[in-house]
Amino acid sequence: MNKIGKIGFLGGGRIAQAMAKGFISAGLTKAEALIASVHPADTLSLESFQQLGVETIVKNDPVVNNSDIVFVSVKPQVVPEVLTEVKPISDNKLFISVAMGITIKTLEQNLSPKARVIRVMPNTPAVVQSGCSVFVRGAKATEQDAKNTQALLEAIGTCEEVGEYLLDPITALSGSGPAYVFVMIEALADGAVRMGLPRDMAYRLASQTVLGSGHLVRDSKEHPGVLKDNVTSPAGSTAAGLKHLEDKGFRSTVAGAVEEATLRCRQISGAA
Repeated sequence: MNKIGKIGFLGGGRIAQAMAKGFISAGLTKAEALIASVHPADTLSLESFQQLGVETIVKNDPVVNNSDIVFVSVKPQVVPEVLTEVKPISDNKLFISVAMGITIKTLEQNLSPKARVIRVMPNTPAVVQSGCSVFVRGAKATEQDAKNTQALLEAIGTCEEVGEYLLDPITALSGSGPAYVFVMIEALADGAVRMGLPRDMAYRLASQTVLGSGHLVRDSKEHPGVLKDNVTSPAGSTAAGLKHLEDKGFRSTVAGAVEEATLRCRQISGAA
């Protein structure tokens, strides 16, 4: 069943939990082939992994020793410390990092020269197996490493391979993007509530509208402008609403948010 090998997690946050759940649900592995190290104070993560049937410990060395693929899912600021700790036992292992802003160069410098590295940018909808992930290969990562990474990430959503130079704008778009969409859902619901809808219904309808619209753009492969025009009747309510958005600078504001977030990612990457 498991051709990928044993999988370990250094760090047990929500993304790590989502990945573990997705890998098991997709049939890529079984819970007994997974192991995770969790900070002793993080009882919620400890319990979440244990509920999946995953062996959960508080030390990092056994995770690396007992895994073929090691996910680096600790906070970015502690990645160099954690990797330096396991460097002596990192030979011939594949390390997949989901830590924001930590470059391939940093990962490779803090591991054995015989370790292989892949850098991943996931996003939080991975928690409901609807994530949007991209990955970058390190110098020693093999074609099989890339195939395994693709298969694993597709268990929690979509996945594409990219060049590392694209990761900052991708982080600003799909990494930060859920926050922008959540604000939009909240704003859509607020407008509907002002017009008389119950709050819970407004959230349900707004979230489903965003979900369905995203599916339509992705699956139809039509230009978003064409799909917008299909909804917009002459002198109709949609046209009136769109005029308000354009008058208030909606398009430039959203595009500007992605640009600002990209610049911030570059600052963080540079500091790291």
